[in-house]
Amino acid sequence: MPALGSYSATYGLVVAFAVVGLLALLLRWTFRRGTSLVAPRPKVGDPDDYGLLVPVAAPASFAEAELIRARLVGQGIRATLAPTTQGPRVLVFPDEAKTARALLRGPR
Repeated sequence: MPALGSYSATYGLVVAFAVVGLLALLLRWTFRRGTSLVAPRPKVGDPDDYGLLVPVAAPASFAEAELIRARLVGQGIRATLAPTTQGPRVLVFPDEAKTARALLRGPR
């Protein structure tokens, strides 16, 4: 019988299995699906696939779309930028669409 405090092969084997088991649980937790803290890539759909939101601008690039969105937000209009199959779109709620379009037609 091994003395207390001595290292034995059984003790080493138990520790090795415990470490491997802990690593397996950690990796399983890390790579499971559906609960990532990282935001998924935006899904691209038609401009009409965004529920209540309606498109008010169809800029050529995402940089231009972000400038338009920031301009609308600066005027108190809730706006968002969405990637669509037809390019970037600036979307607003229907009750603010008329105001947003009038603001975008006006002088900058």
